[in-house]
Amino acid sequence: MELINLLLFIPACFALSMAPGPNNLLAMNNARCYGLKAAMIAGFGRIVVFSIMIVLAASGLAVVLYTSEMLFLLIKLVGALYLLWLAFNLWRSDVSPITDVVKTKNYRGLFKQEFLLAAGNPKAILVFTAFLPQFVNVEANVTQQFYTLGAMSLVLEYVALTIYAMFGVYLRQWFSKPAMAKRFNRGCALFLGFSGGNLLLARN
Repeated sequence: MELINLLLFIPACFALSMAPGPNNLLAMNNARCYGLKAAMIAGFGRIVVFSIMIVLAASGLAVVLYTSEMLFLLIKLVGALYLLWLAFNLWRSDVSPITDVVKTKNYRGLFKQEFLLAAGNPKAILVFTAFLPQFVNVEANVTQQFYTLGAMSLVLEYVALTIYAMFGVYLRQWFSKPAMAKRFNRGCALFLGFSGGNLLLARN
């Protein structure tokens, strides 16, 4: 793989990973409520999904999402409804002091949340299908390059996840009071609801 391609890929991919989105917002909120370790463990749910998507894209199976409109719409519908469900529950959640919330953390449940949220967004695989190939040299081993870039993108994704989670820990100092935490939860709920509605209404 050419060095120039890597120098172009790394900042572009990192910027893409740092873009505000439902998963990054969830990582930040998990860290705020349950601590940095819980958010980091939960984040592996997203990494597992993205790894599968990279394999599908590399093997050419992602073309199904382009050729099967029904499948794409089905995945989009499931993802949108899950986002709206998360938003609804976050909006109406009872806010407790963080010291109480930490005791009830469930790593498996948080991992599942990250997993389902990432899996329910069909645009993620489209990003891997359209973005990664731009940095592949067709005159060299395409598959090897794709997996190399995919692995690097997973590392950058986890770095971005960590940054959001650390920011969430910082927010604990600001939102330790139930009233402030409730406002933050409802702000997150509005963002998730907007994302779900946008995904539900989007044509592509």
